[in-house]
Amino acid sequence: MAKLSEKFKKEWQFFLNENNRITYNEQCKKCKNNCKQSFRARIISCPNFIMRS
Repeated sequence: MAKLSEKFKKEWQFFLNENNRITYNEQCKKCKNNCKQSFRARIISCPNFIMRS
């Protein structure tokens, strides 16, 4: 198995929770597209998410 670069490790640390498991935003968990966002961020840009007020 190839070693991961430092840049790749730092990028994925944003998605890791306290148990070192990849976790996505609640709205992204239900989505079938591959544009998943981290649980740490708000929905920034998603063509399939419409915020209801």
